[in-house]
Amino acid sequence: MAKAKVGDTVRVHYIGTLDDGTVFDSSMGREPLEFTLGENEVIPGFEEAVIGMEPGERKSVTIPADEAYGPYYEDMVLTVDRSEFPPDLELEVGQRLQVRQADGYVFAVTVAEITDDEVTLDANHPLAGEDLTFAIELVEIL
Repeated sequence: MAKAKVGDTVRVHYIGTLDDGTVFDSSMGREPLEFTLGENEVIPGFEEAVIGMEPGERKSVTIPADEAYGPYYEDMVLTVDRSEFPPDLELEVGQRLQVRQADGYVFAVTVAEITDDEVTLDANHPLAGEDLTFAIELVEIL
């Protein structure tokens, strides 16, 4: 039977969990995830886990933070004056926002804390610093 290799387009089902068992993502109940190996369409550790699998094969793999969404950087957390936001914008902790820099670069932040005068924003990926465990099933090689 064929094994998945770089250049193959594959379809996989997966369940992603954190160290405490919390499910953060899953393809169950929807179409399998389709991607091409070697095209950097998924995090590196996930791609490496699929290489060499055969259709129908299942495996569980833990991907360290460095091979997933990287380390958590404290310097990517910033506090800004509440007045920097439109007065009618209702902010909530956990809310994701798009921020545009003066040079036009747009990036995502998460609202981490809100006080009457300040808003703390976190520009880290929500899964930065987390080791991720995936239960993976290779459904097919296209």
